Amino acid sequence: MRPSRLANHLLVFTISFGVLHCGRKGDPVPRPRAAARPMDVRMEGLRQVRLTLPTADMMGNPLAGIDGVRVLHVPLGLTRPTPEEVFSRGEVVLERRRPDLPGPGETLLMDLKSVQRPQGWIVLVAVRLGNVPGNPSEVLAWMDPGL
Repeated sequence: MRPSRLANHLLVFTISFGVLHCGRKGDPVPRPRAAARPMDVRMEGLRQVRLTLPTADMMGNPLAGIDGVRVLHVPLGLTRPTPEEVFSRGEVVLERRRPDLPGPGETLLMDLKSVQRPQGWIVLVAVRLGNVPGNPSEVLAWMDPGL
């Protein structure tokens, strides 16, 4: 065999070996899910909340859907807490999951009559698939259930 022909065979072998063995091995790793944007919420009377589900995550990517909505409560304090304080210190008092949720951008009226907690503050959080909580909504005042 001539040296140039041997060099061509080695070059073809090296390129094909590199093409076959490059890239990541194993199953593809899905990108981490970003938290959903906060929902628009407002009280409708004393025991109902009207909320609009988010349409995008914090990175601006569109959401295919929300897995659940959580209501978190923290007892009344001296000052109005921030949404992050209620989210980190509060307890989940109500959760609504799929398939009872509308699609992204749609409105839902949630009845909170079953929540028997003292006066305090509540926030609502959209939860994505994989138990990824979104950013909390604005803080709403929770009145005494005896009213």
